[in-house]
Amino acid sequence: MKKSKTFQFVLTALFLGIMILLASVPFLGFIPIGPLNATTMHIPVIIGSIVLGPKIGALLGGSFGVISLIRATTMPTALSFVFSPFIPVIGTTHGSWKALLVVFIPRILIGIVPYYVYRLCQKGLKQQANTVALFIAGISGGLVNTILVMNFIYFLFQKEYAQLIGKGGKAVYAAINAVILTQGIPEAIVAGLFTAAVATILLKLMKRQS
Repeated sequence: MKKSKTFQFVLTALFLGIMILLASVPFLGFIPIGPLNATTMHIPVIIGSIVLGPKIGALLGGSFGVISLIRATTMPTALSFVFSPFIPVIGTTHGSWKALLVVFIPRILIGIVPYYVYRLCQKGLKQQANTVALFIAGISGGLVNTILVMNFIYFLFQKEYAQLIGKGGKAVYAAINAVILTQGIPEAIVAGLFTAAVATILLKLMKRQS
């Protein structure tokens, strides 16, 4: 048991280290695409959720949120006001507390949802299809991130986002859906592939340590 706990602690520290590395290297953790950033930061969170459980997953997701908050505050872009309450909202001289909802809730859920999706898929699929279950769980984590972040932006900062992209009415949500399709789906597929490859190995190591 002590050996297993030590291994879990080491893995948690490893995932946190990987996240810091991804965030520190330009165009690795955050990849600028227009006013938004594509990301690979969700991948360690997803894998950590499945391998270490939803509590550690939520911790990793919260850490992702903290890193996003720091980055948005210290390296602001046109859209940073939706990720940091310290960046003035368009048309104002102050930030909004609602940015904390955008930056933390989706990221924490990245660390929770994949674990339960994986367990559900395990029940529905044969043991031989464990890789498929991991792939699906990885995809779910990627989609949770993009779908929730973009919808939070729409419902909490619709007016400001519309002003930023120069659109109005139904075109704003069409733009939100376009981001989900063009950015969110590729991110989710990449997350699914990495999760299936890496989590398979780590789960076997976890069994040996228990």
